[in-house]
Amino acid sequence: MAGESNWELERILLDIKADRAEPRHLPLEFLKDITRDFSDDLELGRGGFGVVYKGVLKNGEIVAVKRLKAALGIVDKQFENEAHLLRLKHENIVRFLGHCSESRHVVVKHEGRDCIAESQEKLLCLEYMPNGSLDRHIKDASSGLNWNERYKIIKGICSGLHFLHDENQTNTPVIHTDLKPANILLTSEMIPKITDFGLSRLFGEQQTRTYTESRGTHGYMAREFLLHGKITKKSDIFSLGVIVLEMITGNRDYPWSNGTTLPQDYVKHVRKFCPHAWYIL
Repeated sequence: MAGESNWELERILLDIKADRAEPRHLPLEFLKDITRDFSDDLELGRGGFGVVYKGVLKNGEIVAVKRLKAALGIVDKQFENEAHLLRLKHENIVRFLGHCSESRHVVVKHEGRDCIAESQEKLLCLEYMPNGSLDRHIKDASSGLNWNERYKIIKGICSGLHFLHDENQTNTPVIHTDLKPANILLTSEMIPKITDFGLSRLFGEQQTRTYTESRGTHGYMAREFLLHGKITKKSDIFSLGVIVLEMITGNRDYPWSNGTTLPQDYVKHVRKFCPHAWYIL
């Protein structure tokens, strides 16, 4: 890899996007170059674990570069989780193109003096999704999604989740644990792709596990996961159910926010906002 020009690295990236090569390590300097040194102007979004930038190649092709927050103590686990899934290939899973883990020396101020410190950079390069996250499209009738489009998006999410749970190349169930509209990206054809595997768990023969610390997003977390840290495939299925209800109703004012919801409340909520959805789904 040493001595490879940016042109050669860009060609390799295009080969990976075209499924003619496997994801690989990418130099930090190359990722800095295509993001204009992580320019604010190229920022696509940010979350609890890092910032995503648009990477523009010389031929106009675009990739996404996720820069993990080095200050977080869990960044190594986040990087390990996502990098472990680099080779997952499915039309409803965001494609990983490469990764970077490098140290560099930076000048920082300490007690009024300039000091040299080591900074650890961890980045992931992914395919670019021009329509952003599903989060932006779940609003109301003004979102512009007709019923056929909503159905195709729901079906695609289900297909991607089934792949993670039962058909992926690791031969081990992958539990996402943070499935939500913000972690579902859309192509130019509105094909949904699941992303952000930083909190994911890979299960072996043991199909149920309990964690003392549960991380996820309230409103999308199953009760047993939220209260007891118990994780199974059903944890993701609960999150999927919430997303489906949001897609059907185009509304996020769901009734379980008060913590006293009964099963019939779910039914009433969907009938209230979309009485004809039952005939479609």
